Amino acid sequence: MRSIAVAGLLVVLTGPVVAQDAPKPGPEHKLLKRQEGTWSTTMKAGGMEFKGAMTYKMELGGLWLVGSMESDLDGQKFYGKSLDTYDPAKKKYIGVWADSMSTTPMVMEGTYDKEKKALTMTGAGVGMDGKPAKWKSVSTMPDNDTIHLSMFVGDAKEPMFTVTYKRKK
Repeated sequence: MRSIAVAGLLVVLTGPVVAQDAPKPGPEHKLLKRQEGTWSTTMKAGGMEFKGAMTYKMELGGLWLVGSMESDLDGQKFYGKSLDTYDPAKKKYIGVWADSMSTTPMVMEGTYDKEKKALTMTGAGVGMDGKPAKWKSVSTMPDNDTIHLSMFVGDAKEPMFTVTYKRKK
């Protein structure tokens, strides 16, 4: 008898959710989709260079760009995961980043400037000292096979690090 009551309650509670139309990818998601594929990465930080790879794929109905990074940071393996989308209610791109150097995700949001071909996002994450910090990223995609990313911490005028992505053919 309990299972019938629970099933009935679920039908009543999920009815309005089922009746809503599922979101569909828009033109902003096409911008993210351009990144699908496998990329070689070169990260520059502190006068050093680190090589790696990034794979992007549109998932979850074409609404989310899911990224997976593997790199070498001065002999130490580094792994990262990203989730990026566009939120039409906020009219902003949303990004979440998690990696093997922190248990706290970085959450950012921002806008795309068509003239500059630049996606600028700001948000919060953990700084190099392990304390909460403000972050800003600026990504440009000058052509279909290149991405330039600059990451700034706090109010810095110079990036803490840069990453150049080159599409693998």
